[in-house]
Amino acid sequence: MVDKSEKFNWLVRVGFAARGITYLLLGYLALSTAGEAKGGGAAVYDYLQEVPFGTPLLWLMAIGLLAYAGFRFISAIGDIQHHGSDTKGLLKRVGDVASGVAHLFLSYACYQFAVGEKQSSDTDAGSQEMAGTVLSMDLGSVLIGILGIGFMVGAFMQAKKTATASFMNRISARAPGGVKTVGQIGHAARSIVFAIIGWSMIKGAWFSSESQIKGLGEAILSLRDNGLLYTFVAVGLIMFGVFSLVTARYRIIPDFGPEGLKPKFRA
Repeated sequence: MVDKSEKFNWLVRVGFAARGITYLLLGYLALSTAGEAKGGGAAVYDYLQEVPFGTPLLWLMAIGLLAYAGFRFISAIGDIQHHGSDTKGLLKRVGDVASGVAHLFLSYACYQFAVGEKQSSDTDAGSQEMAGTVLSMDLGSVLIGILGIGFMVGAFMQAKKTATASFMNRISARAPGGVKTVGQIGHAARSIVFAIIGWSMIKGAWFSSESQIKGLGEAILSLRDNGLLYTFVAVGLIMFGVFSLVTARYRIIPDFGPEGLKPKFRA
């Protein structure tokens, strides 16, 4: 019989795998469409619709990305990764919320393409539509601003992980060689993308304009005029996808003990 902690373990691993596939395709399509006005978030799902078993894969990615988003939300609320409640820890947990929101959007986009609600539209438009809904609410600008700060914190943490490779602390020693370097390149690229998204959300909150806000695909496309940087980010996202797939297998995942949300770790 599989207990709840084992189910949680597998859900998180599926989430990391789905994240890996998403970033692999984002990076690949960004490189292969470097001279064209496409290759953003929607292009990933357009591509999957056209390949064999694309629809089942979209469903798997939708579920996996939802699981990953849930893991980030639980991490923020329950502090299962021991960030703490001091200023630094709270900022990391806000970053977890921002990551959860980003991957929740990606999961919803996968679902829409899987059921045929969308065929060839820009997933970033959906993000802007949601942002517009939030901005129209009382304190909506404050919420978007907080999420923007969360993305900026996330960008800083990704950059810090690039320098320190601290992500290896949660990777099993059985992981294949080279994963550290691949992870550092991937985190560097992701920090750039998160910074673009975060800054766009802060501007969107300041001006109360959803048109300022960039989704994942649009953030990548905004670098298209910066040749070497664009290529680095595209290759880096492929590396982050590879790193995520390795992580799906070798991540040390917090296991809930009898104390409830206080976890114990297992290799």
